[in-house]
Amino acid sequence: MKKITILFLSISIGLLQASFAQQLRLPDYFSDNMVLQQRDTVRLWGWADGGQHVWIKADWLSDTLKTQASSGARWEVKLPTPHAGGPYTLTVSNDHQQITIHNILIGETWLCSGQSNMEFSANWSPVTKQQEEATGMQFPEIRLFHVYKTTSLCPQQELRGKWEICSPQTVADFSAVAYFFGRSLHTHLHVPVGLIEACWGGTPIETWMPDSIFAHHPVLAASAAKLPAAQWWPVQPALAFNAMIAPWQFFPIAGVIWYQGETNTNNPQTYTEDFSRMIQSWRRLWQKDFPFYFVQIAPFRYGSPYIGALIREAQLQTYLHVPNTGIVVTTDITGDTTDIHPKDKQNVGERLARWALAKTYGFTDIVCSGPLYDSMKTEGNRIRIYFDFADDGLIIRGKQLTDIYIAGEDQHFLPAQAKVEKNTLVVWNHAIHHPVAVRFGFSNTAIPNLFNRAGLPASPFRTDNWPVLSH
Repeated sequence: MKKITILFLSISIGLLQASFAQQLRLPDYFSDNMVLQQRDTVRLWGWADGGQHVWIKADWLSDTLKTQASSGARWEVKLPTPHAGGPYTLTVSNDHQQITIHNILIGETWLCSGQSNMEFSANWSPVTKQQEEATGMQFPEIRLFHVYKTTSLCPQQELRGKWEICSPQTVADFSAVAYFFGRSLHTHLHVPVGLIEACWGGTPIETWMPDSIFAHHPVLAASAAKLPAAQWWPVQPALAFNAMIAPWQFFPIAGVIWYQGETNTNNPQTYTEDFSRMIQSWRRLWQKDFPFYFVQIAPFRYGSPYIGALIREAQLQTYLHVPNTGIVVTTDITGDTTDIHPKDKQNVGERLARWALAKTYGFTDIVCSGPLYDSMKTEGNRIRIYFDFADDGLIIRGKQLTDIYIAGEDQHFLPAQAKVEKNTLVVWNHAIHHPVAVRFGFSNTAIPNLFNRAGLPASPFRTDNWPVLSH
């Protein structure tokens, strides 16, 4: 009886070992319907029993690639991708098992991240223009990957999610901003587009940044420590980054679009540095200086004065100081400053696409931005404002410019008059004889009415750096 038991155990252990030896696995993002970045190198990787040989065969390759799993059961191979096209099939196999990935497209893949305004989908509530276009959302060459919300104390290799074909059913629970961005790219480029949504409503920027930043910058760490705890989303540094961003480091992307900042109105003083270092850290993760286009927060009645204006200013400063970035202004997309989630996501997504099309893909006929403050010049009792992205001229929608103020050396701002002179703005108030500063749209709820000829709004700005009450 004892011999039989030992024999049974030996057979069971042998079968178990054989079962483990046959395991071959890939991360979730290497799966059916995925879009791989064209003309790039994918670090295709997965798991297999240590020492096993793994073969990779792709439709677009004439040769079979071969690698071997390490003692840690991980294997990796560099997989080159061709020009945009597909659908393709890719097969990964070892001596015991085969995995086939179907319906692969090669094109342009973008990561779409941030908090609730990026996450906002048609399922949350009616999205302006999106609901009425629902029947037209069938784009088989646009693919969507929704990253499950999760956190981790250390950087992860895996995450949960799956690629889906864009349809009225799949896009209903997907980022509306990302969808309209991707649709515009697809329409102009005529190539497949992959959209990766990694968002979490309510999150501050700190949770999307790696721990290493805070370890080397005590001022940022101290600011992060003051963030109030939340029940439904992470606020602790790096938690979302570790679980939802870090796993993508071996998956090539064309760039990032980002919509976040509302939660950080509680600590606007460090936002420029936080944001700049976050962008730099993501680029280091991918080892690529990819484009990073982002959305300036919209007007809203925040509890403390100027905190929304200060975040918008911090976002503008990030654009001005971090190369290969672009900023989308949203002061004109909401008429309700009591709603932190403007319903017009189409204009936001398409304005992000303007940046990508003009700066990343070289469309010279597309204007990518509204007027952005460049400099000022005092001319007697007036100040002349110069802008970028206003070469074709400025437009005031309405009888007079709104939300424009001017101050003298006493730092007391008064409502100003203004007129457009070609691509400059001349500002004055007859009560101020020696003006030194101008502020435009610099409040939480300002909805100013200055645009360029492309119909894009001017970003709020101020020419001074005087202390501003934010609490």
